[in-house]
Amino acid sequence: MRFTVTEIPGVVVVELDPHRDERGFFARSFCEEEFAKAGISMRVVQTSISHNPVARTLRGIHFQHPPYEEPKLVQCVRGRLWDVAVDLRANSPTYGRSLGIELAPERECLLYIPPGCGHGFITLEDRTDVLYFMGAAFVPGAGGGILWNDPAFSISWPVEPVVISERDASYPTFNVDG
Repeated sequence: MRFTVTEIPGVVVVELDPHRDERGFFARSFCEEEFAKAGISMRVVQTSISHNPVARTLRGIHFQHPPYEEPKLVQCVRGRLWDVAVDLRANSPTYGRSLGIELAPERECLLYIPPGCGHGFITLEDRTDVLYFMGAAFVPGAGGGILWNDPAFSISWPVEPVVISERDASYPTFNVDG
């Protein structure tokens, strides 16, 4: 695995190192020891999958309120999506900034999103499946969200959503000034 830091501290692109032969390839998508060497302390306690049958389905921007923040590692295992991390950590030098990256199986990479950052995505193809490795258990009632197109974050979505839940469409804007 190769770890590429981004302009948002703690948000890291994890590139796979596939071993190929006539059968295809085999690659680790998580190794606690390699992550630790890269400065990422994460113990996977839960995995989840999101199936999205329709292109331009938007999910997010979601986060967990303190003290229940959760690190997550996101991988697109089918289809394509635009994955977004938003820095919601008031003490961060990039507080209020967002970052987007295309994830797809053929890109052979994942996105690590540290605790304290919001997360969302929009699918770019029908039948897009997203696998999550979670570093903390989900705590009902601790979840929150911000409006996907909140102007405070200047998120550059590549397409407009056609499918979005009522909950995600009605999240409030975020006051980055506190």
